[in-house]
Amino acid sequence: MVAWVLYYYNPSSAAAGIFLVLFGLGALLHFYQLVRTRTWFMIPFLIGAILETVGYVGRLLSSFQSPNWTTGPYIIQSALLLIAPAFFAASIYMELGRIVRVLEAEKLAVVPVRWLTAIFVTGDVLSFLMQASGAGLMVQNTSNPDMGEHIIVGGLFVQIIFFGFFFITTMFFQLRIGRSPTSASIDLSSIWKKHLFTLHACSILILVRSVVRVVEYLQGYTGFIAVHEVFLYIFDAVLMLAVVICMNFTHPSEINCLLGRSDWMIRGVKAHKSVPRSGELPM
Repeated sequence: MVAWVLYYYNPSSAAAGIFLVLFGLGALLHFYQLVRTRTWFMIPFLIGAILETVGYVGRLLSSFQSPNWTTGPYIIQSALLLIAPAFFAASIYMELGRIVRVLEAEKLAVVPVRWLTAIFVTGDVLSFLMQASGAGLMVQNTSNPDMGEHIIVGGLFVQIIFFGFFFITTMFFQLRIGRSPTSASIDLSSIWKKHLFTLHACSILILVRSVVRVVEYLQGYTGFIAVHEVFLYIFDAVLMLAVVICMNFTHPSEINCLLGRSDWMIRGVKAHKSVPRSGELPM
């Protein structure tokens, strides 16, 4: 068996520093947007952006230690960069349910809205737990990390399956509402299409990243992807930064605001109907 080492290359301090700054700025902007708009379901997404930032802190620290690396910074970057997309996914899943409700299109959803978020977030939590436990096993048993790798691969497959189903669900919903538009979908056409397109884009980016990470772990810790740092930045750092930026520019607070307004109007109508007219007694 080939001895397992922390890195098969000298980590780039420049690349780590650049993405540390970029993810840090993205996380700060998401924090500002979260607090300003009170879009609380974006808290997991913010956590994911923070984990990405701290992960690149670990890589930067490792770059300063080359070639005498210590396990601390390695564990930080390895574990946090692996699990961060699971937090992105949680908020992305929750936004779809809100879009369906805003458009008053529950009957057009492939999965009932009351189950939509629960199903996908449950899969996301399962994926996260598997990846986190696998990463823990890898760093605890450096002499034989195979078990940890297998669990991570399983977690990534769970993520791919649920994200693939989510992507299909959003596509079918878009096709259905295109064929049978609701009055709300017509009035809010430019808004919901923009947000749904962002969900499609983010889903594809995370799917591509997860597929590449599966291939990486299937190849093993001495595989072609694992021993070349460039793949981490092209198929993980760049793709996940794109997800963060996409959600910065098309922030779900717009959907959340519309949903709150819709709920308020529904409650107002019900309250109005319950008020007796002049000369009438309430039922």
